[in-house]
Amino acid sequence: MSLTDQDISRIANLARLELQPDEQQRMLSKINDFFGIVAQISAVDTTGVVPMAHPVDAMAHSAEITLRLRPDVASEPNQRDANQRSAPAVERGLFLVPKVIE
Repeated sequence: MSLTDQDISRIANLARLELQPDEQQRMLSKINDFFGIVAQISAVDTTGVVPMAHPVDAMAHSAEITLRLRPDVASEPNQRDANQRSAPAVERGLFLVPKVIE
């Protein structure tokens, strides 16, 4: 699959982008290069390969691979009161907003 100049113009219009002709050509080239990479990946024979639900699944079966996770600790002090000082309405630490759905 490859895009044309008209496709890029339509995408830019939908995204509300104003592309100059050189930008449009560069974008066309980059997107078509991306589609080329996808085509290469799609050409790989994956017969017999079980899909993974998550990449960590592959690591779970290998004892020598460990994830380097940082400790789950708060790195910033709680500044809720200071952050809510400028809010028009707060109740029990929550921002109050007008009802928008009936």
